[in-house]
Amino acid sequence: MATRRTGSAARLAGVLAALLWAGAAGAQSPSLTMETEHEVVGTEDTFRVQIVASDVGGDARIHPPETPDFHILSRQGGVNRSISMGAGGTRMSTQRTLTLVLQALRPGVFELPPATLESGGEVFRTAPLTITVKAGSVVQPRRRPAPSRSQDPFAGLFPPGLLDELMDEQFMGRTRSRGEPTGKDFPGVRIPTREPDLFMRTFVDRTRVRVGEQVTMTIWIFSRSDLSNVDAFMLPKLEGFVTEQIDAPTSLAPQYRTIEGVPYRAYMLRRTAVFPVRSGELTIGQASADITTGYLYAGERLTRRTPALTIQVEPLPPGAPDGMAPLHVGAWELSVESNRTTVELNQPIEVEVKLSGRGNVRNQMPPRLAPKTDDFRVFDPTITDEVRTPQGVVQGERVAKYVLVPKRTGTLTIPELTYPHFNPDTGRYETARSAPFRVTVVPGAGGGTVAPDGGGLSAAPPSARNQVAQQTGIHPIRAQASFRSPAAPLPKRAWFWPLVVAPVGLLGALAGAGALHRRVREAQSGDGQKRQQRAAHKRLTRAQTLLRDAAPAAFYAEVEKAVLEFLTAKLATPVQGLTGEARQETLTSRGIDEAQRARVKRVLDACALGRYAPGQDAGERERVLEDASALMQGWRVG
Repeated sequence: MATRRTGSAARLAGVLAALLWAGAAGAQSPSLTMETEHEVVGTEDTFRVQIVASDVGGDARIHPPETPDFHILSRQGGVNRSISMGAGGTRMSTQRTLTLVLQALRPGVFELPPATLESGGEVFRTAPLTITVKAGSVVQPRRRPAPSRSQDPFAGLFPPGLLDELMDEQFMGRTRSRGEPTGKDFPGVRIPTREPDLFMRTFVDRTRVRVGEQVTMTIWIFSRSDLSNVDAFMLPKLEGFVTEQIDAPTSLAPQYRTIEGVPYRAYMLRRTAVFPVRSGELTIGQASADITTGYLYAGERLTRRTPALTIQVEPLPPGAPDGMAPLHVGAWELSVESNRTTVELNQPIEVEVKLSGRGNVRNQMPPRLAPKTDDFRVFDPTITDEVRTPQGVVQGERVAKYVLVPKRTGTLTIPELTYPHFNPDTGRYETARSAPFRVTVVPGAGGGTVAPDGGGLSAAPPSARNQVAQQTGIHPIRAQASFRSPAAPLPKRAWFWPLVVAPVGLLGALAGAGALHRRVREAQSGDGQKRQQRAAHKRLTRAQTLLRDAAPAAFYAEVEKAVLEFLTAKLATPVQGLTGEARQETLTSRGIDEAQRARVKRVLDACALGRYAPGQDAGERERVLEDASALMQGWRVG
């Protein structure tokens, strides 16, 4: 058995040696050719040049032409080996192919220099190619041949492009959002001359809108290789916009796309809805990211930036109705709802004023219920938001929740509310209206028909008086006396003079105790106010640290809390949770002059805007910090 295996190995070695000798004997000199698919191209076209080297050895190297007139967008190489047997013996051949995708940099007639081949210590060259370049695009896009019925059993069953979209939804677990390119290409994207293998781009679904309309901004990375990590991602500066996030992927998921005939991996980094707050030419600045390509120790860390974009924002048309605010843009509906339609006198009810529809939800303000009416006592509302972004369109509800206390019995009516706005879908001003809302108020347990502050206490029945006493702590004075003839004159009785002197001493003791209690309370109140002031100044110091750390949202929140705590300490009344209008009324009632009220409003409005519009620059944040500091240091009461 061992001898047989040795004989087989010897015969196999002999056959291989014969084949190698025959291949070497029949070998031919290497050949090199270079061809182009188009001799006339445009500056906006891409075209292929193929370089083929035949009958080359394993050490062969092809060098593409070097030219300043064309940019090489991609290179794809291949090797094909074959063995042929004929009358002349056995022949082995190796063919190497290099395919280039090029783009001309300017119009003109240019010569593409020869390609070279190094093989077996020799150098071979091709003939040069002459390429005519015209401005624009002159090459018709290549079309794939339509599959025959036998090749595609689903031909004609679906509209063009629908299968691609269904495949994306089925295998990538998502649906296409507003502003995302359709199909497998990104129309209008040009591969950059510099850094063509890895670049970033910002896309917007439209570049001309009106004030308050949604523009969907999407940031993509395009790469010829896999990415392992993206960090230090900075959103573009968005001055003149307020934003609402739509999609922020937590992992890198490539989508395979073709740009100008070159395959790329496309990674979506962020999709954001931006709403312009003023008219004119607004700029979406550069976004940047640190990108790591490859894996493990083979990775490379690179920084890429997107070009800036310009959005032309037109003002709203003339003829705005009364009460129309500049950012009241969208398609809105208005409704008024209550947790009950029947209530006892002097018992609270909750009323919701709901504004729902499409648009910048957080910048809408539902119409207010009148704070003073003859029928209800109205307390300041609390505002809640619910924002959704199906298919990339911002929509949702903004709800103002009120507490109302009826002042009298009967059927009371909350009148119709109106909300004027501009509807970009119809291109005209519209007014959303709520239906009048009715509440039936019945007498309480005491049977009264008017709330306690609407009439005299003595006129109310006993049960109503008891209810008022429980609510206000005020009880009617009850006196009872009995008369009898004294046995002796009062001044001569033993208890008379002590009884006369005792009230005076008791009053003096009570007065002293009251004064002591007031001093203690004032001291405690002063200490509490001082502690609040110190806390407000500490918050302002933390805000200065956040300013250096480039954290805009946290910075504005800290400044706002500092100012509100300072006002609470100075006014000795809470101001957190008050609306801007109620806060201004409180300042006015405490004798604060107009200049200081204006400074308070300016600082708090800037903080509110900065929390929802992160595009405010560092200079604006420094001005807000200076205003807040000046407000707290120069505070005075008129």
